[in-house]
Amino acid sequence: MLVEALHFKELYLSIAPSRFHFFKSVLEGYDGLAILSSVDGKKGTVRLRYPSESEPLLFELLSDLAPGLNRYA
Repeated sequence: MLVEALHFKELYLSIAPSRFHFFKSVLEGYDGLAILSSVDGKKGTVRLRYPSESEPLLFELLSDLAPGLNRYA
C-alpha cells in the first residue's frame, strides 16, 4: 500500500490567486482526493497531486468549480 501511495499524478492549474484558500478547503473536504500546493501565489499557479484512482472524481469536481476559480472572470 505504501508503494502505491508514492505514485501520484500531477496537474498544474492557473486559478484566481484570491481563490486559493477556498479551493484548498474544498479539496480538504474530500479526504485523500488531492494535495494542493502553490507554485506561484501572485500568478495563481497551483499544483495538484493525486492518486490515479481519484482522477474521475477530481475532474468532475474541477469541472464544477472551474467558473468560480477562473482567474479571468
